[in-house]
Amino acid sequence: MDLNALYHRTVEHWADVVVAVGEDQWDSPTPCSEWSVRDLVNHVTGEDLWTAALMDGGTIEEVGTRLDGDLLGDAPVASSIDAAKAATTSVATRLPQGGTVPLSFGDTDVAEYVWQLAADHLVHSWDLSAATGTERRLDPALVSGVAGWWADREEMYRSAGAVAPRAISHSGAQGDLLATFGRDSEWGPNHACAARFLRAFGAGDVDACLREMTPDCVFEATGPAPDGVRHEGADAVRAVWAQMFAETTDPAFTTEEQFVAGDRALFRWSYGWTGEDGTPGHVRGVDVVRFRDGLICEKLSYVKG
Repeated sequence: MDLNALYHRTVEHWADVVVAVGEDQWDSPTPCSEWSVRDLVNHVTGEDLWTAALMDGGTIEEVGTRLDGDLLGDAPVASSIDAAKAATTSVATRLPQGGTVPLSFGDTDVAEYVWQLAADHLVHSWDLSAATGTERRLDPALVSGVAGWWADREEMYRSAGAVAPRAISHSGAQGDLLATFGRDSEWGPNHACAARFLRAFGAGDVDACLREMTPDCVFEATGPAPDGVRHEGADAVRAVWAQMFAETTDPAFTTEEQFVAGDRALFRWSYGWTGEDGTPGHVRGVDVVRFRDGLICEKLSYVKG
């Protein structure tokens, strides 16, 4: 397939998924653990606007901070589609001319840049489909084309920190490609629940945390040693977490890593605070989590030290 045609089709697929986003889905979690649906769409919209600027001869310095922050406004779908149209038009004009474009890491061959864009649109369209519950199947021709380009570049991108660690592939060429980009092709309700829970816990929002847990949930704290304390039921769990956040100065919960497999999950985290003398402190630990019916029913915490 001609590169411009392949790129254009990845953008069209992305646009089809954006158009299907429901009004109540913009704050939903996505397989990109740090991004909501709106964050993800804003990211790709920004990439499309950058594409149009650079393909039309602009420089990073000329664009400056113009494309920072929220680009979606009150009409996120229209903003994203307009950006996609501008990007595909600029690529169709510039790609046959060859040459280079100025990227943050240096001048890059135009064709190589277009391959990067095609891969990003294809993978992020799957991210958005998984997050919003639309059809996840990708065009096999697009998967094959991107996979062929990506095969010789995966480790270079990963060593530079541009992609997540490789995930386990569950089946087929699409699953294989997603795994190389750090995606679990079986991402589903438990993954989304984990993302919402961790976001709520990071914000210290106990009520939001409990909305992601079953009424008979269990939380097992580490201390006191050696067996910790087991808190059973949503009311008991709410009480212990509300007290923890209330009695902690500047609480800061950060997720370092999360892994979901079936009805089990592992969260690696750090929890920081400011001591009475003004000095910062923190602990690090892991949670061993179990799900039931798309909600957390058990959270067993283990703190290092």
